Amino acid sequence: MKLKKEETQHIADLARLELTDEELERYGSQLSGVLNYIDELKEVDTAKVAPTAQVTGLENIMRADEVEAWPQDEVEMALGQAPEREGEYIKVKRVL
Repeated sequence: MKLKKEETQHIADLARLELTDEELERYGSQLSGVLNYIDELKEVDTAKVAPTAQVTGLENIMRADEVEAWPQDEVEMALGQAPEREGEYIKVKRVL
């Protein structure tokens, strides 16, 4: 599938990229190559292949969360370094 220059420009606009005419030609050609490869992959029979999300055999190792109380002097030392605090909490600006 050969992308037209206008299609490549549209993709660049969506990505907020300012490309020269030379770059549009080069990237258009490269994108066309990627799309052609995807078309080739669509022709491969994958009916007997199990879906996989991860192929290395790695697994998440989870542990139970355990709350451990800090000694009061360490709590005061940590809170003493905060620019603002409210009781036993560090006061921060809200994040929206």
